[in-house]
Amino acid sequence: MFPLTALVEAADRDSFGGKAVALGAAARAGLPVPTGFALSVDAVEAVVHGDPDVLHALYDACARGGSRAVRSSAVGEDSGAASFAGAHCTVLGVRRPEAVVAAVRRVHASGYGSAARAYRGRLGLGPCRMGVLVQELVPAEAAGVLFTRNPVTGAAERVIEASWGLGEAVVGGLVVPDRFRLDRRGRVLERTPGEKDVALRAGPAGTEEVAIAGAAVRSPCLNDAQLAALHVLAEACDAVYGTPEHDIEFAFAHGAVFLLQRRPITGG
Repeated sequence: MFPLTALVEAADRDSFGGKAVALGAAARAGLPVPTGFALSVDAVEAVVHGDPDVLHALYDACARGGSRAVRSSAVGEDSGAASFAGAHCTVLGVRRPEAVVAAVRRVHASGYGSAARAYRGRLGLGPCRMGVLVQELVPAEAAGVLFTRNPVTGAAERVIEASWGLGEAVVGGLVVPDRFRLDRRGRVLERTPGEKDVALRAGPAGTEEVAIAGAAVRSPCLNDAQLAALHVLAEACDAVYGTPEHDIEFAFAHGAVFLLQRRPITGG
């Protein structure tokens, strides 16, 4: 098998992991998924052990282009029983081929870190088998997470948390994000501004924290048109995955919405 597989062709969970397969299905359905490729479990192991053929293919694929996101896609990750949210490493703003190789190795190592091992132990899962995604990094103007069921109350509504810049500011707790609630028809039920005094953006050597000042700190980072676009994206995910239950990471750039990750809603 060729060591790098176009994301749109990733379909085998045992080879590529849940995250890559979920995004592959979305890409095949025409959803706005950033371009990239998947490394199978075997290909990741080859990178870790310095296989020259796999390293050459990875260097060649990353010799041109801009900033990239390198994300985990372990077997069993983003499943209905186990999300592994926050347990595995994500490396953003990677540019040089050698930095991509180092990022793949970091993501692989995170599968054996204390947080991941504890989570696996709690769920009674076996050893980590790590696949990896390498995608174009969306230069997000605003980004965040969308749940299609309220994670606190269980209500059938869309709960959105978002901030300026890359969504890792929300996921990593760097800001108090804006919060929005929509009903199942996309009508806005709530808008609560957060305290978004910092944004993560891609820089020349990874990501950078950029201070946000003035009215933007408390101004909503998503407008009505963007909330409507997220509603449409959630409905499109219903059709692709055959369920209305989604935990989505998204980004807006150049007036368009992008689907960064999709997993089932889980309890842990």
